[in-house]
Amino acid sequence: MRVMPLPLGFVFRSRAKEEKAPVADKAQVNFSKQTRDPQAPKGRPTPKRSEAQSQRRSVANTPLTRKDAAKRQRDERRAAMERQRQALAGGDERYLPARDKGPVRKFARDFIDSRFNVAEFFLPMAVVILVLSMVRVASLQSIALLLWLVVIVLIVLDSVVTAFRLKKRLAERFPGQNRKGAVAYALMRSLQMRRLRLPKPQVKRGERP
Repeated sequence: MRVMPLPLGFVFRSRAKEEKAPVADKAQVNFSKQTRDPQAPKGRPTPKRSEAQSQRRSVANTPLTRKDAAKRQRDERRAAMERQRQALAGGDERYLPARDKGPVRKFARDFIDSRFNVAEFFLPMAVVILVLSMVRVASLQSIALLLWLVVIVLIVLDSVVTAFRLKKRLAERFPGQNRKGAVAYALMRSLQMRRLRLPKPQVKRGERP
């Protein structure tokens, strides 16, 4: 039986392929075993070590949730107080304190601001009376004492008349609504000087509310 000789090229080519195949398989295995940075985006190159460390530090330095909540509450309170201050200066009903909200309280404020009240002049009159009482003259001290009595009587009478009229107007203007505390609220406002009242007056003197 005659055996056909194999070509030399076939022998060398086969050996070369057999030697290169394990190397290629090892390279594929090594490439597949290569780890990828978990912080690297998919499909992008792995970040440098310095970048990865900076990212870890930024995550570690992130404030806790409780601190974030406390800071948010402080910011909200500060913003609410600022809105309230602006509302007291401008009369915006949306952000006024609870004691000043509502159409009944607004009418009570306007009623007091639209008229002259004896009680609002108590502070300047008290200063004058105090100065007179400190002068060591018997007649001036007697006048100061008499002025104290006159001022107190005028304030009481004016407050009674104001309360009666305001209560009547509130009953006509807001029947069936809660008017509790509105008269006392108005009388306390009448004790303050007009320029110092909060919320600021929205009507002129003599203007009917």
